[in-house]
Amino acid sequence: MRIEFNGSPAPTLGVEVELELVDRETGELVSAASDILGELGAAHGEAGHPKAKHELFECTIEIITGICTTVAEARADLSETLVEVREAADRRGIDLLCSGTHPYSLWVDQDVSEDPRYHQLLEQMGWTAQRLQIFGVHFHVGVRHGERVVSIANGLAGYIPHLLALSASSPYWEGRDTGLASSRSKVFEALPTAGLPEQLTDWAEFEAFMQTLISAGALTTIREVWWDVRPHPDFGTIELRMCDGLPTLREVSSLAALSQCLVTWLDQRAEAGEALQPPSDWVLRQNKWRAARYGIDAELIIDLQGGTRPLPEAVTELVTALRPVGVTLGCEDELEGVLEILEEGPSYLRQRRLMEQGGDLRAVVAQLVDDMADPR
Repeated sequence: MRIEFNGSPAPTLGVEVELELVDRETGELVSAASDILGELGAAHGEAGHPKAKHELFECTIEIITGICTTVAEARADLSETLVEVREAADRRGIDLLCSGTHPYSLWVDQDVSEDPRYHQLLEQMGWTAQRLQIFGVHFHVGVRHGERVVSIANGLAGYIPHLLALSASSPYWEGRDTGLASSRSKVFEALPTAGLPEQLTDWAEFEAFMQTLISAGALTTIREVWWDVRPHPDFGTIELRMCDGLPTLREVSSLAALSQCLVTWLDQRAEAGEALQPPSDWVLRQNKWRAARYGIDAELIIDLQGGTRPLPEAVTELVTALRPVGVTLGCEDELEGVLEILEEGPSYLRQRRLMEQGGDLRAVVAQLVDDMADPR
């Protein structure tokens, strides 16, 4: 099976943000995507709005950027679409937020979008897809060719726990504290082609693997591979999909900068002849679990003897290594925001603090709405 990778000559950036639509009075998820998108898309013909899209459930609208050069450009692009969606939602008494899960709405109450591919997904995956009341942020970074994208994907695998812990925002599921920093990641992993990426040696092996899955009926298209890190041949990018929903555009920008810098840094190392190797499978699985369970309090395994290191130390060292790349890409300020997330605490910690101070889950939703409206 021949899969053409439409490489990008530069580390371009694209961002996708899944927004939750919530009733202003109750804070519950509300099925209003078709109504809002119908209004927003009216001026754009049959294709609809180019940067606001349906997702699996009617309680979600995904906003996407075009092909951007810098993080600042991507944020401005997202902000413009966000304003449009917010104005249309506001007229309907609906607020917007972004987190890995909604704290208390039930998945059985959600309406499925009309797109036939979503109904096909539910038919194929059953309960594992029916309960996908989860929300994420995805980052695309341009890569030059298919061989390099496989190498970079292998190198990125070791940083999945870092990005997951920094973005973790789903401690609550259907009204209960799960004990996890990211319950979203565990819900999503139930799908057979989601979760940790396969460790591949070259582009030919990726093509062969996709041929096997499609021939066996496991996939109808390679778009149904939902690994935490995956090549996107049509876009000519590597896509980072491990992040929970990020409540503020400031956090989106920080992790966009981290993603763009990481891919560029790994590309430079591969260009210099370094073989980028992922951690062993069991170490990677254990570290991802620790990030999902403990967030930034995780102790990451760093060697085959079982040595560990606090995740904040690993993140701080990574940011230090990436600073020269950040200067080159013009995102040094946004990259420093990663350290601010460590200092202030990711969303899962902020949500729990509010509960510890006497708030309830309705107050958590209100805070998440305020977060998404924060202009910083």
